[in-house]
Amino acid sequence: MTMTARKPQMDNTAPERSEDYLATLQTLSEASVEQHFDAFKDIDWDHPDYAIVPDDDRWILSAVDALGGTQWYQSLPRERQIEVGMYRMANLAKVGLQFEQLLIGGIMNHALTLPNGSPEFRYSTHEATEECHHTQMFQEFVNRSGTNAAGSPAWFRRMVPIIAMAGSIHPYVFFIGVLAGEEPIDHLQKEILRSGDRMHPLVRRIMQIHVAEEARHIGFAHQYLQNRAGSLNKVERGVVSVLMPVIMRTLCDVIMKPSKQMVQDLQIPEDVVKEIWWKSDRSAKVLRDMFGDVRMLAEETGLMNRTSRRVWSLMKINGRPSRFRSQPANAAT
Repeated sequence: MTMTARKPQMDNTAPERSEDYLATLQTLSEASVEQHFDAFKDIDWDHPDYAIVPDDDRWILSAVDALGGTQWYQSLPRERQIEVGMYRMANLAKVGLQFEQLLIGGIMNHALTLPNGSPEFRYSTHEATEECHHTQMFQEFVNRSGTNAAGSPAWFRRMVPIIAMAGSIHPYVFFIGVLAGEEPIDHLQKEILRSGDRMHPLVRRIMQIHVAEEARHIGFAHQYLQNRAGSLNKVERGVVSVLMPVIMRTLCDVIMKPSKQMVQDLQIPEDVVKEIWWKSDRSAKVLRDMFGDVRMLAEETGLMNRTSRRVWSLMKINGRPSRFRSQPANAAT
């Protein structure tokens, strides 16, 4: 019997996509092939410059870091500053790892729902591959640091499998959550790298790799949400517009604020925690600045309305939207 090759079934059930969106997906997919990193190929873990040794001043946090800029930290003995700095970097890596695991689970759940011919499938799997390398990179650093950093709060770790189901149940809300986690960590790492302050070269290399690839992931999430906004009905649009700032603030706190275990392990005074996250004028501005791009996205997609503006304000992440992506933070007040 002769078998006739069938033409691949195209995705005709999804909302209409613009040519610009399809071109962006193609560009992102090609970039993931041409410019990608391997956790154990692109980092020479055993290079002498990357060695993690005690009594290394490069672990002392700079004033750019929220904790490093406090009087409490700067008053600590040098040895204790090194210890706290190493734990801080390891904990940030562990939090990043756990969030990446959530993303991988959600992306795979989402991919299961995509029909043949879906332009999102290829890029989504590229992104999941890159996130897997990030988890390996982060965990290797945590292991070599010798710290027992727990990362995110216990409630979040327990909820990761459940939250990841949003990738198939309501992917629009899931990709809002993607931005809620990726925007804050990207903001923090860029601020540290731009400062030019002295830091351990292994941390710098890890941040450089992560920022480079996360730029694609953040770009895809923005493009996906812009393109799919028109598929929301009136009720969905109203609900999502209110959920968006709540998700942003909740996952921002998971990423940025130390867990109870970290506070206990490092014996950080409660008043210092409140000052940094987010009670002082300086920290409140940092919080607002993280979401200028997302506020712009909410405006562009019709998810900023009278009710949702009140919620953005209640979450303390209101302010002017960015005029363009990655606009300098001092303009997003």
